[in-house]
Amino acid sequence: MVIGDSTAIVVGGASGLGEATVRALHGRGASVTIADVNADKGRPLGEELEADFVACDVREEGQVEEAVARAAKATGGLRIAVCCAGTGWAQKVAGSKGPHDLLPFQTIIEINLIGTFNVLRYAASAMIGNEPDADGERGVCVNTASIAAFDGQVGQIAYSASKGGVVGMTLPAARDLAQYGIRVNTIAPGLFDTPLLAALPEEARAALGAGVPFPRRLGDPAEYGQLACQIVENRMLNGETIRLDGALRMPPR
Repeated sequence: MVIGDSTAIVVGGASGLGEATVRALHGRGASVTIADVNADKGRPLGEELEADFVACDVREEGQVEEAVARAAKATGGLRIAVCCAGTGWAQKVAGSKGPHDLLPFQTIIEINLIGTFNVLRYAASAMIGNEPDADGERGVCVNTASIAAFDGQVGQIAYSASKGGVVGMTLPAARDLAQYGIRVNTIAPGLFDTPLLAALPEEARAALGAGVPFPRRLGDPAEYGQLACQIVENRMLNGETIRLDGALRMPPR
């Protein structure tokens, strides 16, 4: 898929990995719609890049449908969809204070897994109506998992379950959509310098980065955006989950 002059949507695009992806796609000539629940960050970013912003909670299918429809109105239709929306929760499955609370588990599943599914199904549905390019391709969907899908640590049961679900959707989704020329891939990032880690003291952040085999630092969100673009451009990448983690394998704690 050629990024230049293509229409894209980045859900969760107001900050962190999503913002970096918005900037990467925009810098390569794509017309990008930024969809995010955080309007305070999303609107200024849209104004800066002269890109459309739409408020969107991925748990609300109507909002996802509207955001995708707005992006798909552009000439040529929606060609690229990247979902970076997600959050975390720390709690053990059970402990001295009793079992894991159900509500936060459900909430993490709703945002990270069901939210990703909502973006994927509406984006793919919009892409089916596109005219295929010379190679028969109509669109590319990129989802975001985490290395926690494979190396879940103590207290990450909700987060790991949600991200494991995203990994599990990738291949069947790619197979479902192959007949339409729509590719589906997932990025599983490791430790990245995102707003989630920005709240930690600098010493703690440095220690986390030092635990990465190479390069011995936290990932730069721009490196995520770069990989998202490379996935879009490489037509043989399909049904794959790619770890982006500097060879990190997380210990139990």
